[in-house]
Amino acid sequence: MYLEALGSALSGLVLAWAALHRLPDRLPGRGPVLAAGALGGLFGAFVTHGALGPGHPFATLVGAVAVAAVVLSLLVRPRAARRLRRSATGRSATV
Repeated sequence: MYLEALGSALSGLVLAWAALHRLPDRLPGRGPVLAAGALGGLFGAFVTHGALGPGHPFATLVGAVAVAAVVLSLLVRPRAARRLRRSATGRSATV
């Protein structure tokens, strides 16, 4: 169980590191992203291990990576150039 927890935390950190290098302008600072990846991996391992029980280390790591990816996706901000400005009603001003 300790190896599952260590592996899930490391896999969350690796996923967070990859996200920082892939999307540096769309993520907050380095510390919160790395912490979110590690904690997401640990939480995913906890949930998967609780659902499947002992004896499924590969499935536990897959669940940890999946939850870490979801947690990291919540930190991604939209690009500033792609924001669309629309009117409140969505209709054009011409009559």
